Amino acid sequence: DVRRTESNASCPAPEKKRTKPMKPTESEGNPCSAVYRRPYRDRVIHLLALRTYKKPELLARLQRDGVMQKDKGTLGKILQQVANWNPKDNSFSLKEHLFQTLQTDWPGYSKIDRENLKLILSRKTAPSQNPTGGSQATSPGPSERDAPARP
Repeated sequence: DVRRTESNASCPAPEKKRTKPMKPTESEGNPCSAVYRRPYRDRVIHLLALRTYKKPELLARLQRDGVMQKDKGTLGKILQQVANWNPKDNSFSLKEHLFQTLQTDWPGYSKIDRENLKLILSRKTAPSQNPTGGSQATSPGPSERDAPARP
């Protein structure tokens, strides 16, 4: 009967690894259980930091790591607090002031996610920390492609 309770858990036990296999070289440990224990609001913030999400996409992504019973039904309220809604494509992006609160070593981030976050954060801080910059825009190229359109 011990097996039955394990199979009902939202996250698989670390030794079972039922979901996609993880490389032992990655220092993520078991991100599923590590992220599951974090506050739901923080999980939403750290996902939105990497890209914009539509609400169903975000909900599906959160459910992959497991959602505690007390957090079910609170996503809408959290999005009002931490995200900007884009009515054109019905997507949500992280509010600017919350980028300062991000943890680059968030357990749910892969190595690639961490690298992407560093790029995103460097673009957010570049204009204010560039005293030698002339009238040219800093780093055209990829930043314009990834940046959300501004009215």
